[in-house]
Amino acid sequence: MSLNTAHINGGVLIHSGEQILLFSDHVAIEWSANDAHAFKGKKSGRIFLTTHRVIFNSSSPSEEMQSFSMPFVTLSEVEIEQPVFGANYVRGKVRAQPNGNWVGEVKFKMTFKHGGAIEFGQALLRAAHYALNEDISGATRGAMNNVPPPYEPPQPQWYAAPPPAYAPPPQGYYGWVPPTNMFPQQPPTDGVFMTDAPPPYPGIYPSGQPNGYGPAPGYGPPGSASGYSQGAAGGYPPSAPGAGGFTSAADAKAAEAAQSAYYDPNRPQMAYVPPPAYYENPPSYNQAMTNKKKEQ
Repeated sequence: MSLNTAHINGGVLIHSGEQILLFSDHVAIEWSANDAHAFKGKKSGRIFLTTHRVIFNSSSPSEEMQSFSMPFVTLSEVEIEQPVFGANYVRGKVRAQPNGNWVGEVKFKMTFKHGGAIEFGQALLRAAHYALNEDISGATRGAMNNVPPPYEPPQPQWYAAPPPAYAPPPQGYYGWVPPTNMFPQQPPTDGVFMTDAPPPYPGIYPSGQPNGYGPAPGYGPPGSASGYSQGAAGGYPPSAPGAGGFTSAADAKAAEAAQSAYYDPNRPQMAYVPPPAYYENPPSYNQAMTNKKKEQ
């Protein structure tokens, strides 16, 4: 988990290939078991459940905690509470990533002002299970025996994310469709930004596509190159109903297209390729003048 690393230009910053599953603009989080000043008081803002993590963005520009990233690999003891008196909420514990701007562990209590705590909590548990092939609701987890992968600052190139990043595929993930009926609101199109860097931790993708995370040296079971066992398709295959460990020809084609474009399974003949300007920094003044002299 990292502090103040998942926001930019007034919006949320996600990795290349990461997709937003659920979004709510009316969430409050309370923190405990950590004395860092950034965790003091109740925080209000937006919550994003993605294919790789949970992201909180503050609604107050003066708040010390502007964003908080919670990769599935850092979560444990996640439970859905339904008190007799009071609103339902999701609680759990997260562990800091090295270089993530904070240290240790912290507990959280997440409430939804417009409802949906049960559905969000269930979706979080399901997504984490598909990504990690383990239960994050227990007090102990296999992944917690290892240090979470270090946080890596995003690359300087960032751009407005294409629609597939904040519109979950209608066919869902391994037969599971996120409960967007409880969270029909989508994040503002001008408030979702993406970098070229792939996620450095596992996630879920539709139809058995590779999860797209980058290597995290030293993290994971012994004997694996990057810390996770690699599947035949180059991803982290979760044990989920319908996955089966096999990749069809159509899925393989989709995975190949996803490496250089944004693939929409509903339109297999089409692919969204961002303009080069999204990925390239503008030339410097000296470069521009040199190119102009060459053209003359």
